[in-house]
Amino acid sequence: MSETFGSDFLTIEDEDGAVFELEVLGTFEHNDREYLAALPADMEETDPDFGIILLRVEEEDGEELYASIDDDDELDAVYQTYMQILMEEDDEEEE
Repeated sequence: MSETFGSDFLTIEDEDGAVFELEVLGTFEHNDREYLAALPADMEETDPDFGIILLRVEEEDGEELYASIDDDDELDAVYQTYMQILMEEDDEEEE
C-alpha cells in the first residue's frame, strides 16, 4: 500500500453528477489491478452508510479514473485483500 503523510482528499463525481469528497486511505494491488481505499469525508462516522469505499483505478487517455466495483465476487476479493493488508500492517506495528 502506498504510504503518505497526512490526509489526502479526492473529489469524485458519479455518473449521475453527484459529487463526493473522499479521504484516501491508500492504494493497493489485487490480481495485477490497482484499487483505492477511501472513507467518505463529508459523512459522520455514526451515519449507517459510513464505511470503507473501494474503487478500481483505471487509466483512460492517460488520465486516472476511479470506477465502482459492480461485481460482488470481485468486490469481496478486493475487500479481503485490503483487510489482509491492514492486518499485516498492524502486525508490523506491534513488532
